[in-house]
Amino acid sequence: MAQIFHRSTNFISRFSVFSFIFMMGFAVLAVLAAARSPYLTRQNITRQQPIQFSHKHHVGDDGIDCRYCHTSVETSAFAGIPPTKTCMNCHSVLFSNAGYLEPIRESYRTDKSIEWVKIHRLADFVYFNHSIHVNKGVGCSTCHGRVDEMPLVFQANTLLMQWCVECHRNPAPNLRPMDKVYAMDWTPTPDQEELGKKFMKERNIRTTAELTSCSTCHR
Repeated sequence: MAQIFHRSTNFISRFSVFSFIFMMGFAVLAVLAAARSPYLTRQNITRQQPIQFSHKHHVGDDGIDCRYCHTSVETSAFAGIPPTKTCMNCHSVLFSNAGYLEPIRESYRTDKSIEWVKIHRLADFVYFNHSIHVNKGVGCSTCHGRVDEMPLVFQANTLLMQWCVECHRNPAPNLRPMDKVYAMDWTPTPDQEELGKKFMKERNIRTTAELTSCSTCHR
């Protein structure tokens, strides 16, 4: 009896199966890579702001403490955006006639807030509290990077769940002496792991099981 299918059919069928598996695997990898790409995480991307405020100048050059502008960082879930009055504390005298600061003066005169472009965005289903982290000894630069070196602020880390959980599983390497929380140039000492565990006990930081519990961040 003559064969219905040509001998090459076996090759074609095998090739089709393997090609399908390969394409599915490639698609999965592409989705995973895209989810971690700066396009979606917004990592290392600067945003055009209504006023080109330079943290490098204010923090790095002038040495202004984070808390001067972000006044609620130690007491609230949100670090807070400073009102225009805070800017005018200095700029009513310094560069008071500079053209590029006119939007600040206009905001102050009209009592209308400046609409800054948000840089660090978390999903709506994620709970994050600034005050808890800084009061336990997690420094600003641990999450926000060296803002004292940023002419325009950008998101230094991915802010993905994996990134958060890595720290929650072992916070010790990221815990500082309390007087170094706002120090941009802080670097861990060789005994940081041991020192961090000591801080965990002294500051009553929760166990790994509690820190990695779903309800800690998803409420």
